[in-house]
Amino acid sequence: MLSKFERYPLTFGPTPIESLPRLSAHLGGQIKLFAKREDCNSGLAFGGNKLRKLEYIVPDAIASGADTLVSIGGVQSNHTRMVAATAAKIGMKCRLVQESWVPHEDAVYDRVGNILMSRVMGADVELVDEGFDIGIRASWENALADVTAKGGKPYPIPAGASVHKFGGLGYVGFAEEVRAQEAELGFKFDYIVVCTVTGSTHAGMVVGFARDDRQRSVIGIDASFTPVQTKAQVLDIAQKTSALIGGKDIVADDIVLNEDYAYPVYGVPSQETIEAIRLSARLEGMMTDPVYEGKSMQGMIDLVKKGFFPAGSKVLYAHLGGVPAINGYSYTFRNG
Repeated sequence: MLSKFERYPLTFGPTPIESLPRLSAHLGGQIKLFAKREDCNSGLAFGGNKLRKLEYIVPDAIASGADTLVSIGGVQSNHTRMVAATAAKIGMKCRLVQESWVPHEDAVYDRVGNILMSRVMGADVELVDEGFDIGIRASWENALADVTAKGGKPYPIPAGASVHKFGGLGYVGFAEEVRAQEAELGFKFDYIVVCTVTGSTHAGMVVGFARDDRQRSVIGIDASFTPVQTKAQVLDIAQKTSALIGGKDIVADDIVLNEDYAYPVYGVPSQETIEAIRLSARLEGMMTDPVYEGKSMQGMIDLVKKGFFPAGSKVLYAHLGGVPAINGYSYTFRNG
């Protein structure tokens, strides 16, 4: 499905799928849980899902003649960390806008984790006191203009690489990769659980799994706390991505987004999210973060408990990375 698109390799190759037997047993043993470890996909600054997207964006950036990658995210953005790492890998400069998307006041929040690594990798980091929004931001447009004014040639990468024209391609590839792994495993997954915020990870999966009519088996767990805007963006990206690759028509009902776990607000973990992080860590040694994966883990655990997945289902949890952000929540986890 992606053979006509140029790809710049930033990842190790297919990410492993591992069984989660202790978590499955803890939740009653009727559902078999697995994780696809996108958090282990690269040697670039701890990896994560954004690298799958950036692999299809980098060739366009290089072809444009740009010398600076310019992107945006929250203070503890996984995406901006990956843009900084990618810029270092391909020999470009990096300008990052880090907005105050999360109302979180841990004393070291802006000095550890993702933003620390971006600074170490040489990114020019600008902190901007603006609240959360998944749309195009004026601060990012200003940064692009500033790079140009200073004689640089910027290449724009929006938040999460999501509304970029190639932003959905990487997770079309994820679906193709899962199909190949299913052939080796000897079974197909009944559901795929994924965290959804800016939308292109979820959208790419929908397009990719539509090839064998499983698009509605992709269960998005909203972590944006702006689900109407998020669902509309997932649909838009999915439709544009499918048109780009010559895939199937995608309709609104193909986007399954559960809105129950994003509370109290984007980036702030509920007590239930915190308990889900502890549970997966203590049963499987698998770390998740308070912003994204903790909330999708909470959602998957709760859906199992509620009987959403029929008995005997095999559920694949897409672990998208993001664990470095947990360092910004050191007080929350001071006692584990």
